[in-house]
Amino acid sequence: MRLLLKLRAKTSDKLSFNYNYSLSAAIYKLLNFGSPEFSSFLHDIGYESNNKYYKFFTFALQLEKTSFNKKYLILDSPNASLYISSPLVDDFIKNFVIGTFEKQSIEIYAEGIKTTFNIITTEILPEPIITNKMIFKMITPMVLSTQINFNGKLNTYYFRVDDDLKKINKVLNQNLINKYEAIYNKKYEGKGIELTWDYDYMVKAAKTNKKLTKKVSIIKDYESPIEVVGMFCPFEIKGDTELTKVGYEAGFGSQNAMGFGLVYEDKK
Repeated sequence: MRLLLKLRAKTSDKLSFNYNYSLSAAIYKLLNFGSPEFSSFLHDIGYESNNKYYKFFTFALQLEKTSFNKKYLILDSPNASLYISSPLVDDFIKNFVIGTFEKQSIEIYAEGIKTTFNIITTEILPEPIITNKMIFKMITPMVLSTQINFNGKLNTYYFRVDDDLKKINKVLNQNLINKYEAIYNKKYEGKGIELTWDYDYMVKAAKTNKKLTKKVSIIKDYESPIEVVGMFCPFEIKGDTELTKVGYEAGFGSQNAMGFGLVYEDKK
């Protein structure tokens, strides 16, 4: 299920560039109003599958009008939209909605900047009909990674759009299968999905020097920043509708609870 929150900035006309972690923390705080136990479980543990742990929500903040300087984003308009998506209707969505009614605001505190948004409205968005062939555009980048050996040490490598598509699909399928098995508590028996990038979009991006990768710093309190690289390109998915639905609701790829992997259907 997907929610749309209409927001209006209250206490500040600026916002940190690197707000992902702080916004994620603010979402947990709202969730805490509905169920402190569930909020703590999700934050501290999450749902396990094949020794991987998943939070099963993702989000995207869209600001109406901004400019920027070297230090932060400037909110030229106070209006913003926050998308929240999760397959956990009873545990996540309902408790989060309770939090929005109780708190009626959301606070983002990052890199010394506190920005408070009033929650003006909250609505449930209609869900697309998931078929065995879907075209999606990204609202936030998709993060997929693997471990590679470099000078005798394992390092995280983040996939780029121009990497081997078979390897990307292998990692993406395993990610979706893990999520499926954790959500439904049963073994996945399907044949998986196949992703292909929008080639025309890639050609146009190359001609205009538009980047298809985005680097985001995840800044946690008192910790060194974690640099995450995500892919940003429209794509088509063919195959199992159950896995596609998991990706649509929980987010495609990893780092979803930090605001990555949120997509919408392209109906062209």
